[in-house]
Amino acid sequence: MEGRRNVKVGMSLTAWVLRQQSLHPGARGELSILLTHVALAARMIAHKVSQAPLTGLIGQAGNVNVQGEEQAKLDIVADQVFLDAMMTSDLVSTLVSEEREEPAYVSEHWGRGHYTVFYDPLDGSSNIDVNVTVGSIFGIYRHRPNDRGRLTDLLRPGADQVAAGYVMYGASTILVLATEDSGVQGFTLLPEVGEFFLTHPDMQMPEVGRSYSCNESRQPFWSDEVRRVVARFREEEVGGSKRTARYVGSLIADFHRTLLKGGIFMYPGEVEKPGGKLRLMYEAAPLGFLAEAAGGGAHDGRQRILEKVADTLHERTPLFIGSKVDVEEALRILNP
Repeated sequence: MEGRRNVKVGMSLTAWVLRQQSLHPGARGELSILLTHVALAARMIAHKVSQAPLTGLIGQAGNVNVQGEEQAKLDIVADQVFLDAMMTSDLVSTLVSEEREEPAYVSEHWGRGHYTVFYDPLDGSSNIDVNVTVGSIFGIYRHRPNDRGRLTDLLRPGADQVAAGYVMYGASTILVLATEDSGVQGFTLLPEVGEFFLTHPDMQMPEVGRSYSCNESRQPFWSDEVRRVVARFREEEVGGSKRTARYVGSLIADFHRTLLKGGIFMYPGEVEKPGGKLRLMYEAAPLGFLAEAAGGGAHDGRQRILEKVADTLHERTPLFIGSKVDVEEALRILNP
């Protein structure tokens, strides 16, 4: 709780980071510097997203990434921006991106690169052309020197993250961040001065929400258990009225609403694809870290997301994430 005291609306991200550092005697300031480089990448990507229709950065690039998905032009640009910002921090040993098949080992920094960063540089990029909210997601781990260059340094449970967050590029640019003991804090970018300022201090997810979020068009492909979960939320009453369905189709937008308003976001596996679609290491694990830090829950239907250990860098997972009571209710139905 110490890291959450005296946090004031209007505090700059730089001031907040330095304050967090001051609460940890002996801290070397490395994570503080790294987080300012995350903010740098966010500012640069926000600018490119806002200017995309004017600079020719809408549409597809004609490439297919490791996921088998066609890359948008901005996917490639945002990936390079994020990678450059992390590399120039001089603090990162390894970078793992949704857009790259292999890790980027920043070998010249290995003597002082104490962190590994997983990131999705532009989640929901297929929405760019229709001007729907997109975002960046990141999870930061402390590098294990004895496992340098090995997958064992990378394939770790999300509970090992020292920081995680996302940046949402919408009507405003918002950076939502949590470290090990800071709680969840939301910062809004003021473009005129190039700085993020605290606008959503100590974010807490309501224990129960009034909405549920999922792509119900996929219902024919779901298991009977998943259908029962969605039917329960569709028919259940909260506060005297039935829940409402809210689904944007952009993970960041759907999760951000759930974080603020409560409820549950569901991206289940399917009978033919039980492994799900969302990526564990740079989508589900960082958002799971935030959800739990805000008092919510994150699960794959059988296991807590932050306890899962991936077998591959780009492993997929089902995801049930949101208000604690709502996630627990889903689990009771999925595991009768």
